[in-house]
Amino acid sequence: MSSYRYVWLLTIIALCVATATAQPKAGNLKIKPYVFENGKGEKVDAELGTLLVPENRSDSQSNLIELAFVRFKSTAKNPGPPIVYLAGGPGGSGSGTAQGSRFPLFMAMREIGDVIAFDQRGTGMSKPNLGCYERLDLPLDVVPSRETVVKALRDRSADCAWYWHTLQRVDLTGYNTNENADDLEDLRKALGAKQISLWSISYGTHLALATMRRHPQSIHRAILAGTEGPDHTYKLPSNIQKHLEDLAAVIKADPELGKEIPDFLGLMKSVFDRLDKEPAVVEITDPRTKQKGKITVNKFVMQYITANNIGTTVTSSFPALFYRASKGDYSNPAQVWFNISREGISSAMSYMMDCASGWTAARRERIKLEAKDTLLEDLSNFPFPDICEEWKAPDLGDTFRSLVRSDVPVLFISGTLDARTPISNAEEYRAGFPNSTHLIIEGAVHSDPLFLSSPKIKDVMLEFMKGVPVSTTRITLPPMKFSPLKQTP
Repeated sequence: MSSYRYVWLLTIIALCVATATAQPKAGNLKIKPYVFENGKGEKVDAELGTLLVPENRSDSQSNLIELAFVRFKSTAKNPGPPIVYLAGGPGGSGSGTAQGSRFPLFMAMREIGDVIAFDQRGTGMSKPNLGCYERLDLPLDVVPSRETVVKALRDRSADCAWYWHTLQRVDLTGYNTNENADDLEDLRKALGAKQISLWSISYGTHLALATMRRHPQSIHRAILAGTEGPDHTYKLPSNIQKHLEDLAAVIKADPELGKEIPDFLGLMKSVFDRLDKEPAVVEITDPRTKQKGKITVNKFVMQYITANNIGTTVTSSFPALFYRASKGDYSNPAQVWFNISREGISSAMSYMMDCASGWTAARRERIKLEAKDTLLEDLSNFPFPDICEEWKAPDLGDTFRSLVRSDVPVLFISGTLDARTPISNAEEYRAGFPNSTHLIIEGAVHSDPLFLSSPKIKDVMLEFMKGVPVSTTRITLPPMKFSPLKQTP
């Protein structure tokens, strides 16, 4: 062999070796210094990490995806296991959450161990981020109905699914809660941690429960706020109705509001009945184009707006919403519906996760039966399950939705006015957790109030994570402050 050919051969071999060495592999972890800035402009030194995992572990030829996280190093002398924050949604971002109102909690939890704001697959800084670019764009000249909204959502969903699956070559079937749970196990291994603790809310609790089922030895402790059990993806109309009854009692007990609205459920029903017979047509102004348009407000619109916001901080505006509607003022629901008709359709990750989690036949039948006798019917689940046809998510099955049993110490946190994840959700799944504690917050609705409505909540969370007896299991908040019934000039 000539020296020229010999050198050429060595060069080709070297290039092949270099190429093979450079190929990304599942489990590859990269961490670098990172200055984290929250929404108020406050900065803290942190680390930005990325981890490669298979997109679909059941496919030996699966793509690799990149999971991102922000790690806040512990302030403890002897830190405990890392604490991984699991956002709700599905579709919420851990790093995005840390930028908002819960930032002080992330900082406080560093007393226990490293705190990791985790961006679940398909969200936040993880790649790909499966946001849908499509907007609902409902035609304003068509009377709103369940059927028209479902059709529009199906059309937009088909476009989004096609974009990610066909154009971007994303295996959407890999976006389910079991794969999400296995991501957490891969993260634990990559970090070299014997165990991790989970701090979760809403859908994040759904993911935490799946993780404790699949990787029981890997979890040290868990906080589940606003519990969504494995078979709780679809909400029971009876729970929604009970929330309305509880809310009606709070309104009646209010010294001022009770005089004007002694029967809130009766007021809601009268508004629904009137709109069912004679929908209202309201002129609104598009805030972007400044052009005027007309919106039809009917029973479906009022039910949808109520169901879409029930059990959240928006609940405080419900008495004013229905009181003004009873007086013929539909300006607020008209503007809200216009905004809804122009908003984006969420993310492919969100649809795939919920559709894959599904529901048992027993729950499906129960929802169907209960919907007939409740004010909001089954609209708290809308547009599910109708929308799932377009996403074709493989169902995870009833084994996934069965009761979870674990000796992991768990702190459940529930609010008495949280219609989305009521107290009964946590109590149902507590049966499988002998080492659990249930903190009930009297007067709390969903989301931030489960963490931030009282400073005592943080105290209890830290006590639990330290492994000491919690100082209380019930916190009573001040009475809810409702929006004024009448518009101010």
